[in-house]
Amino acid sequence: MSSAPAAPRRGPSTVLRRLAGGLGRGRGRPLPDSGNRPPDLDAQAAALLAVLDAAVAEQAAADRALAVCGEPGPVPPGLAELLSRQAVRYGRLAGWLRALPADGELAGVRDLAIRLVAYHQWMLHQSANLAFAGHHRPRSEAARQRINGLGAPADRLRELRDRLRPDART
Repeated sequence: MSSAPAAPRRGPSTVLRRLAGGLGRGRGRPLPDSGNRPPDLDAQAAALLAVLDAAVAEQAAADRALAVCGEPGPVPPGLAELLSRQAVRYGRLAGWLRALPADGELAGVRDLAIRLVAYHQWMLHQSANLAFAGHHRPRSEAARQRINGLGAPADRLRELRDRLRPDART
């Protein structure tokens, strides 16, 4: 049995502090202590953009997993784990988005981002349900074979992320 202390858990609050205050900083520099002041709009937008960047970065893997779900024939081994892992990632991202402070116009942007990320998570769950149903009815199988990716909501999430970029806000 080891007497070494357990590594501290890096939960959403740690990540959000890093996102809000640590963008563009070197790893060795400490984050400023914001005290009880709410972050200004630029810091809120930067934190929101960082989470949206992460969500968009996950889209390629999610699209690949969904495309495999829709292929005819038996589903390959390992697909359930891949779908589950992607759904968990989108669930965490949705949680981080919900925890972000957002004032004014950013609140609407954050709420739309939450809905789009939640759709990604829902799509992964529903595709897994269709792909791994214990019974393969013709209607279910036809629905499964129409799955080909995240579609228009993925495009909307990328557009939302691009609208938040500093060069697009000027």
